[in-house]
This record gives sequence, C-alpha cells and structure tokens, in this order.
Amino acid sequence: QVRLVESGGGLALPGGSLRLSCTTSGRIFSINIMAWYRQAPGKDRELVASVTSDGRIKYADSVKDRFTISRNRAENTVNMQMNNLKPEDTAVYYCNVEGYYDGANYQTGAIWGQGIQVTVST
Repeated sequence: QVRLVESGGGLALPGGSLRLSCTTSGRIFSINIMAWYRQAPGKDRELVASVTSDGRIKYADSVKDRFTISRNRAENTVNMQMNNLKPEDTAVYYCNVEGYYDGANYQTGAIWGQGIQVTVST
C-alpha cells in the first residue's frame, strides 16, 4: 500500500519559517508530479507548489518568493521551505503525488497524505 506522510508543521509567528517534509512508502517509483496543497477553514483546497519529474516548478502567486519546493527523486520525497509566513498561510497542508509506477503498472491517479496543520499567529 502506497502512503504519503507529512511532517514539520506547527505554529509559527508571522515572518517566521517552517519546513514541511513528505515521505513515501510502499511500491511507488518514477513519480510524475509531487506537490503541496493546502486547505484553510471554509475554503477549497488549493495548489501551493508542484514539481514534475523533469524539474518544472509551479507556485501559487500568493507564495511566490516565500516558499521553495524541492524534491529528491532517488528517495521519492518532497520538501517545502516556507519563509516569511503570514497569517493567511494558516491551513492544513497536504502532500500529493500524481502518476507513478508501482512496479507492474503505471498508476495515473492521485495519492494524498493525511494532512498537517500549519498555523501562523501571534
């Protein structure tokens, strides 16, 4: 069974930093896209940042120049450094994988982690 596990969330002061990490387990190889999404209370889940297998990176406008996504292809992990945090960054953050090889077949669906809370507040 393929699993994604997030870590590194918590409470930060405005202007502070946090680093999120996502590890994978199970039969998961040759991942296409790894991404971070977030969902604030009462809002839809939104894409924060993504990185493809060939290194193309996309950020939401709201986090550009503050967040940095990085991926380790050998270890199938993805991290996100979040700097200059703002109260509006408060949300549950989800790790996401789209497209991977399970050793026998290519899976086109998405896998989600359980989510981790990030709270930015004084």
